[in-house]
Amino acid sequence: MGVGVYVVGRPRDAALGAAIAEYEQRASRYWDLEVVEVKGGGASGGDGPEVVRRREGERLLERIPAGAQLVLCDVGGEALDSEQFARWLLERRDLAQTVAFVIGGAHGVSPELRARARRRIALAPWTLPHELARLVLVEQLYRAGTIGRGEPYHK
Repeated sequence: MGVGVYVVGRPRDAALGAAIAEYEQRASRYWDLEVVEVKGGGASGGDGPEVVRRREGERLLERIPAGAQLVLCDVGGEALDSEQFARWLLERRDLAQTVAFVIGGAHGVSPELRARARRRIALAPWTLPHELARLVLVEQLYRAGTIGRGEPYHK
């Protein structure tokens, strides 16, 4: 089973970047983890948010493997606690399904990307900056792995 994290942009804050890298490394002990960063829309020449979302969506969709279960990280998505998330992810593993988690950029995601999503999950009840959303997601991937193995991280 593969787990992909598909995000717009790279962490700009060094401390957040280091924390993200740490949890991506930890999560990779439990999952066949692939992290893909795509270039932001680059609102040059006065392009509006719709154009930026479309460009970013195209870049993300180009990189997501065919047949992967696309999960959109979205404030309006389903709220799961850590144990529910772990159970769901472990079920995907048992079914040998590839899961692609998507975190959009500052303007959100394109309608095409949203339509392709098989599931939407909320990482928090608030809108998070995409760097912080990425940190929360990879920490939860790590936590789900420890839950699956009955390790003491999750208390």
